[in-house]
Amino acid sequence: MRFMDWITSDIHKVLLVEPNFPIPIKSRNHSNFLPIGLLKIAAYLRSKSIEVKLIRHDSLDIHQQTLDNSLDNSIDFIPDLICVTSIFTYWSIYVKDAVTYYKKLFPNTPIIVGGVYASLLPQHCLEYTKCDDVITGILPEAEKLKPAYDLVDVDYQILHTTRGCIRKCGFCGVYVVEPDWLYKKTIKDEIFKKKIVFYDNNLLANPAIDNILDELIELKKEKTITYVESQSGFDGRLLINNPEYAKKMKEAGFKNPKIAWDHHYSDADFIHEQLNILFDVGFKPREISVFMIYNFDIDYNEMEDKRVKCFEWGVQITDCRFRPLDKTDDGYNPRKRKQSKKEYHINPNWTDEEVRAFRRNVRRHNICIRMDADYHSSKLERKQIPQDKAKEYRYMNYEEVKDLLDDVWTPKIPHYIKKEI
Repeated sequence: MRFMDWITSDIHKVLLVEPNFPIPIKSRNHSNFLPIGLLKIAAYLRSKSIEVKLIRHDSLDIHQQTLDNSLDNSIDFIPDLICVTSIFTYWSIYVKDAVTYYKKLFPNTPIIVGGVYASLLPQHCLEYTKCDDVITGILPEAEKLKPAYDLVDVDYQILHTTRGCIRKCGFCGVYVVEPDWLYKKTIKDEIFKKKIVFYDNNLLANPAIDNILDELIELKKEKTITYVESQSGFDGRLLINNPEYAKKMKEAGFKNPKIAWDHHYSDADFIHEQLNILFDVGFKPREISVFMIYNFDIDYNEMEDKRVKCFEWGVQITDCRFRPLDKTDDGYNPRKRKQSKKEYHINPNWTDEEVRAFRRNVRRHNICIRMDADYHSSKLERKQIPQDKAKEYRYMNYEEVKDLLDDVWTPKIPHYIKKEI
């Protein structure tokens, strides 16, 4: 069924549920994790005079909840319909837990699931979670409405100027979730908060991007907005063809721009050209980040070459560990020293050791960029060195300190791992 088919005359109260996804508490209201789909659905339901309530589980563990705890007591009505959202396919267990829990709590209420996982693997979602229906894609009727931001505590708003993407990357499922390429010509009348976060998959591909940027520049001059960011990276190929976009982005107040380096080290000059466009208009290298997908087709040692090149350019790295789009679980545990391929997805070109090493290297790389340092020491970071010595070391470079600290690491060189034959 379609979502609209569920909204009958018998529906008066709807419970909206964000499952207990393993998101750090400090990131719960970060732009990356706001359940914007549920907020749009809430706005649509309210337009039909339907009462809504949003449950965000935060750090609560559904496995440990009982039917008489404070979470349940906060639900002061019996819903006629329950809508559960989903994100990554490999977090399917949290969606299943939510469906199971609310079926026990409200056994006579239908539960439907939507979101990314539901759209990518609808049959799996239906059979695995045992929900009553799966809703795929976006809801056009809800897209037109102002999301119900009163249900969350944030100081920013999320905007889409486009849906879909002009690209079709093998590791991305956007073309399945949002198959139609849609775009807006204007957004100025939608803005009501001073901080804006764009959720576009490819913002610069909007044919009306010139007008969108001009609107943002004018709104910034009027002090209607103070902060603009794009959750996704900017399409560097479009930047090269339209370098004037970068100037307008800077004038509009965009923060922390990101571009992607998805392919081989041989593209280094091409990536540097994209970065130079951002440098030339005033973006500082340390505020720029390069997206890198690892545990994918390019092996660890070549990824290390790419990382070192980013350090030469002075930019940070946003790393993303690849999981297949049809992967419905992820047992990776960063606290473990070693895991097998049975526990989580490891690309044939990679090993568990390399997966952990690259993520660790990226973290230290970024610390060095932010601290304007050419080495990192965990002992210094954890304050395990006497204060007087620590202060002395902070003014030294890698060559000076490498024989004084036994855990010193530098981002200036690739830290290759020799594969066993």
